[in-house]
Amino acid sequence: MTQLTYLEAAVVGLIQGVTELFPVSSLGHNVLIPALIGGSWARDLNVAAPESPYLAFIVGLHVATAIALLIYFWRDWVRIVKGFFSSLRQFARPAEGTARWMLQSPDEQLAWLIILATIPVGLAGLAFEHVFRVIFGRPAYAAVFLIINGLILLAGERFRRHASLEAEEQIAAEREYALAGAGRGHAGSYPSRARHAAGRPDSRLEEMDNAVESDERLSRMGYGEAVIIGSAQVLALLAGISRDGVTMVAGMARRLSREDAARFAFLLATPVILAAGALKIPDLMGPLGNGIHGQVVVGSVLSGVGAYVSVKYLVRYFQTRTLTPFGIYCIIAGLASLAYLYLVG
Repeated sequence: MTQLTYLEAAVVGLIQGVTELFPVSSLGHNVLIPALIGGSWARDLNVAAPESPYLAFIVGLHVATAIALLIYFWRDWVRIVKGFFSSLRQFARPAEGTARWMLQSPDEQLAWLIILATIPVGLAGLAFEHVFRVIFGRPAYAAVFLIINGLILLAGERFRRHASLEAEEQIAAEREYALAGAGRGHAGSYPSRARHAAGRPDSRLEEMDNAVESDERLSRMGYGEAVIIGSAQVLALLAGISRDGVTMVAGMARRLSREDAARFAFLLATPVILAAGALKIPDLMGPLGNGIHGQVVVGSVLSGVGAYVSVKYLVRYFQTRTLTPFGIYCIIAGLASLAYLYLVG
């Protein structure tokens, strides 16, 4: 049986953790890099090979990626989960004088938006994951789809809707006003900015403030829009297409600011990644995982660390910067991979 070395597991684990959240396709990189290295890497790390543990390994690493996301966003998920159960209690016992079921808070609304947006990719993954892997899980296809991913990212920035740009400008104006108020000693609902103005900066508290504000904006999104944005994740079944990238582009196309689109993409990714990884854990515990349990641990640790550092960076990055550099990278990497595979490989 094909085995995975500890070096292969470490490299794949780190790549998985980082590229899962950067909009450059983790599966595309995990298909291409072994083929470009060649030799035993191409033989051991082939997702399309029958009875190969590689796909189960890299999808199993999703559990570590999801855990890293849960750790980073744990306060947000506590609020969202509480909102979900609160909405169920309202359904069972509606307040007097209200409709049978009326969501009362942004957290309740956001919980259901996430659930509805996750359903399409969940059904598609269960139905088509194997077919997509067998047909498209090859290096040349991954390179082509990586180029397409880059074009999607560039088009998403180039043709952003005016409403998305306006939303971004409004967020910037509100923050500038809040900072000015904090400087005058009137921070209002922005405690972390008041601390910053007082000379005690706390970036994590500022992120928490921004998260609550973002969730309030996201909660005003319609259910149909949430489903449309979530459905974009289906494209990520193709190696080379980034889940977070296409979800962000769909979000901006539905009038979200880039920052809110990124946050919604990260929140949507958490249950999907966790479910995908959990479904592969039995495979890793069975015959496919024989002899590679240690490698799984090494890969998972590096995947989790890579994911945590990546999301911490990207949350701030997308407040002010664009998808364009990632689009350019994907196009160059895809073209270079195709050239190498056909001219050298």
